[in-house]
Amino acid sequence: MKAIISKSKLNGRVAAPPSKSYTIRALMCAALAPGESQIRNPLKSDDTSAATRVLTHVGMRVTAYNDGWRVVGGGLKASPEDLFCRESAATLRFMTALSAIIPGKTRLAFGPSLAKRPVRPLLAALTELGVKCDLVGDAVVVEGGELTGGVVKLGPDISSQFISALLLVASCMTEGLVIELQAPPRSRPYIAMTIECMRSFGVGVWASPDYTRFRVAPQEYQPTTYQVEGDWSQASYLLALGATTGEVLVTNLNAESLQGDRVILNIMQKMGVSFSQRSGSVMVSRSPLRGINTDLADAIDLLPTMVVLASLAGGESEIRGIAHARYKESNRVAALVEELGKMGVRVVEEEDKMKIIGAPLQGAEVDSHADHRLVMAFAVLGAVVGNVTILGAESVDKTFPGFWRAFRDLGGNAELTD
Repeated sequence: MKAIISKSKLNGRVAAPPSKSYTIRALMCAALAPGESQIRNPLKSDDTSAATRVLTHVGMRVTAYNDGWRVVGGGLKASPEDLFCRESAATLRFMTALSAIIPGKTRLAFGPSLAKRPVRPLLAALTELGVKCDLVGDAVVVEGGELTGGVVKLGPDISSQFISALLLVASCMTEGLVIELQAPPRSRPYIAMTIECMRSFGVGVWASPDYTRFRVAPQEYQPTTYQVEGDWSQASYLLALGATTGEVLVTNLNAESLQGDRVILNIMQKMGVSFSQRSGSVMVSRSPLRGINTDLADAIDLLPTMVVLASLAGGESEIRGIAHARYKESNRVAALVEELGKMGVRVVEEEDKMKIIGAPLQGAEVDSHADHRLVMAFAVLGAVVGNVTILGAESVDKTFPGFWRAFRDLGGNAELTD
């Protein structure tokens, strides 16, 4: 699907969608908790649908009601069918770990984009713990059962999702688990979110201040009622639309959230963006932007938003901590350099940083590389510059199915065509 974006002035009120990361974590915890839990205000998207479907195949039961899901967990059993994780990295990685404690053989299949993203470090950690598992062709195969636990050591530059995956199942091991890292991990806020979600379901985690050591004692998950907060990652595009085109009030945002992408407000403030914050909402108004020097190592999903804002700013911006963005739904660093270059954006790419030089931009046809975050970032540029056509515009369904509706409701001019 194509989105043809004309220059637009966006104004109004819009709710940030529920957090994808918290929704998937809550599903995993609820599946491990014997009895009925409720997940309120969950995100309904391609990724969360993948997680829900996979978990129901191993015995979790879920029923939708007005504003949430009733989930019955416990007693999980291996499925004779392949479990298709679609393009959800969190689902694949978390389910790889969960499969290690489910008796029997589990095969986890995945889509072509996800096939390019690493999973072997997690398999190596599980193997160290005595799990028979491997990447076989286009599937992860795990032979699960009772795990003793103990100590597992992870190498440097490890994905936070691998750590979260091990934490989620650590309390189910007969001796619990100690995780030791060679260096402080990137994307620490996502690990903090996992620990927070686990605690909501009754499982405590001890973590060293620098997050290089974690300890989880044997415990049982407890069913609970869990409220999913708004997603700061998705909200960043809505906030950026206000900062560049008009005035937008974004609701459903927790000012005290552990989400790393909440730092978007601090960065935008340094760029000169005018905003006001009240309980649960942020009002952002169009402002002249100035260049920024910032590090996104703990908020890497903000890269597309920040590169777009830097493209519209005066002067030069430098964004560091970008290396991991090469291993997302697309190689976001290369994709941003290639596609924004079509619009006249000057970008200098290095291993772990990018320099963006603000300049007059022009409309162009850009490819989303089937990456939901690139679609939404390019939509911001389209609203400012006009005459922008985005290929693969349907990719937003992965995490923000209502994006185009929200864009239009705010006054954005977007024509969607096959």
